[in-house]
Amino acid sequence: MTNLLNLDKLSDFVEEWWDKSALPSLCEFVEIPALSPSFDSDWESNGYLDAAVETFIAWTRSLPLRGLTISVHRLKNRSPLLLIKIEGDEEGEVLFYSHLDKQPEASGWSEGKGPWKPVIEDGWLYGRGSVDDGYGGYAGVLSILALQDQGIPHPTCRFLIETGEESGSPDLSHYLDELESDLGVPDLVIVLDTGGLDYDRLWVTESLRGIVAGTLSVKVSSVGVHSGHGSGVMPSSFRLVRQLLSRIEDENTGEIKPEWLHTKISDKMREQATQIINMNSESDNDFPLLEGVEKQVNDPLDIFLTMNLSPSLSIIGADGIPSIQDAGNVLRTNTDLKISIRTPPGISADEVAIKVQKLLEENPPNGAHVSAKMTEIADGFLSPELPETLSNALSESGKKFYGNEPMSLFIGGTIPVMAMLQSRYPESKFIITGAGGPGGNAHGPDEKLHLPTAKKVTKCMAAAVSAL
Repeated sequence: MTNLLNLDKLSDFVEEWWDKSALPSLCEFVEIPALSPSFDSDWESNGYLDAAVETFIAWTRSLPLRGLTISVHRLKNRSPLLLIKIEGDEEGEVLFYSHLDKQPEASGWSEGKGPWKPVIEDGWLYGRGSVDDGYGGYAGVLSILALQDQGIPHPTCRFLIETGEESGSPDLSHYLDELESDLGVPDLVIVLDTGGLDYDRLWVTESLRGIVAGTLSVKVSSVGVHSGHGSGVMPSSFRLVRQLLSRIEDENTGEIKPEWLHTKISDKMREQATQIINMNSESDNDFPLLEGVEKQVNDPLDIFLTMNLSPSLSIIGADGIPSIQDAGNVLRTNTDLKISIRTPPGISADEVAIKVQKLLEENPPNGAHVSAKMTEIADGFLSPELPETLSNALSESGKKFYGNEPMSLFIGGTIPVMAMLQSRYPESKFIITGAGGPGGNAHGPDEKLHLPTAKKVTKCMAAAVSAL
């Protein structure tokens, strides 16, 4: 055996096996309405999640893989989980993560296309679950088969494929507990569930913001009182809510006040952000503001850092406030707001939740009855620096297969499973990437996978595993 991976041979192999093997099976997967449990209360009796798992198992067993073992795990009342192991002949452990559950159908698909109808057109595979992220398991397994084809030694690789990611992965932690001894401690975790700003390079996710969300409730009276009688004397619950929100956010600038909600943005991150801005100069204009409405920040670098690495507060729901049509001249009893705080990567969301509750509940204005219950709490993700060998492998393969150096990606949203895996494996290195990108429409109509990119991702992951 040789440790020299032939990239040309790797490319030919991946192209062939994607076309003749992975793609037909992925099309079968698209046909299965494997809705995530949050969107199908009868998922267990419907059996679509099981069908998706069995489709992937059948494909995997059809491959000439050495050292393959497959097991399906079904904890009571929890969506099934697939664990695949490919025994290695080198030291080290790699854990691949992906999922097989899907978002709902959505309306508005183009003529001749639909959520459960795989259509290949102009290098794209249309259908629900194609890019989010049914292809992930296929890409990961093929990357190892490509190494075996050349006799390249590789570490033991495990594939953790769940069926509840689109529901927030509520079952995954239970399976991680159940399978702790089987999973071991990976040196490298590869997650193929993101993408990038274009299809011209490999995008590797460096960070994700976390989230702390819940209900802020301010109650002032037991019954509503005519505003002609009570206003100006009885405190307005809405006014008191405004006061409390000002403890978190400057209402004039939108700046987040508590220092514990901020983190230092490194010079390296600023440099990487500047590179992205220079490459994608129109990104700061992608806001559907009405004519005359000004952004809170205007410098392109400030916009990028604010969107992806800084804390923010949003009000995303309200109770206790009638519609304008139904509103009477009544001083309302309460105002309840659903608040959502995006936390910077590297900050503990649990600690933030405790501090936010204390900040909002202590010393209530006018003695109002205030509660701030944070019910949605998830850490962000901050990728550890990759070893030089891995970084070089991604660079070399990225230039070979994409024609460009890989680039870092910073994401302002939250993917709870990333923080979950990082908390389980704090010493592991992470490669979070994927084939998503412009026009992929994950979760929406005309969801589609860019097949050339899926193949390139497969090739780059083979190079990364061989370098480990």
